[in-house]
Amino acid sequence: MIEQRSIAVAIILSLITCGIYGIYWFIVLTNDVSKLSGDYSFTGGKHFLLTLVTCGIWSFIWAYQIGKHVAEAQRQRGHMESDNSALYVVLTIFGLGLVTFALVQSDVNRLA
Repeated sequence: MIEQRSIAVAIILSLITCGIYGIYWFIVLTNDVSKLSGDYSFTGGKHFLLTLVTCGIWSFIWAYQIGKHVAEAQRQRGHMESDNSALYVVLTIFGLGLVTFALVQSDVNRLA
């Protein structure tokens, strides 16, 4: 079951906890998209570990892949497909990862 999350609360908790909640949000958001797209190899723990090991470089790959997975989940459910993977990469390059999380969470909330 995919849980709808309040984007505003998630952003505020991420800021208040100095990013600790952001890590949790990253992992569960990735797992939710994995369930929605049907690709169970796309896990939050794996992508978080790869982001740590590569000193953040993997986050650009994650941003691209999560956009593709959201588009696939939309296609499977008959929704209008919006592939925002390039936008997510650009936002991540400019250090706006929380905005990427918020946009993906918005799509997940619509699909849940």
